[in-house]
Amino acid sequence: MDQHVMRPVRAGEWRQVKELRIAALRDPAAPVAFLETVEQAESHPDLLWQRRAEGASHGRRARQFVAEGSDGVWDGGVTVLVEEAGSVDLFGQAVEQGQGHLVGVFVRAEQRGSGLAEALLAAAVEWAWALEEPVLERVRLFVHRDNARAAAFYRRCGFTASGWTVVLDSGQEEHEYLVRRPG
Repeated sequence: MDQHVMRPVRAGEWRQVKELRIAALRDPAAPVAFLETVEQAESHPDLLWQRRAEGASHGRRARQFVAEGSDGVWDGGVTVLVEEAGSVDLFGQAVEQGQGHLVGVFVRAEQRGSGLAEALLAAAVEWAWALEEPVLERVRLFVHRDNARAAAFYRRCGFTASGWTVVLDSGQEEHEYLVRRPG
């Protein structure tokens, strides 16, 4: 991996957040990796991107991490959404224990295989475990049933299939993978 810094986004970096998301949606794997199209993302008003960057830059609810190269280019990113016990998750299910939910995992093609994805996941999971009162008991993510490459990558990073499957309104079947709090 070239020199990259894994760091949270800053509130004013909405243009970079938007550019990275659109780059991810242009990736050939996007149809089985993301639940949004390029056209949808490009149609969002700037205010949405500004709010997204602001909301993922601080606090407990969400945090977006990026891999920033020495040239200032963002070569990857991941967002942790915190799902508190007693809340309802993105799929309308009751959350029984506090958990982090990883979304938007992306590394530019030219950086794949460099260790960047592993470093991003490590930063995201480390942040989730550092949250206090209440602590998060697990971190999860979902993988499309046809995305074997991603499933294998997450297994190598310590995530295990929980056996829970979600079928979205679009008909896409997503499988939950998780890692439990150590200790």
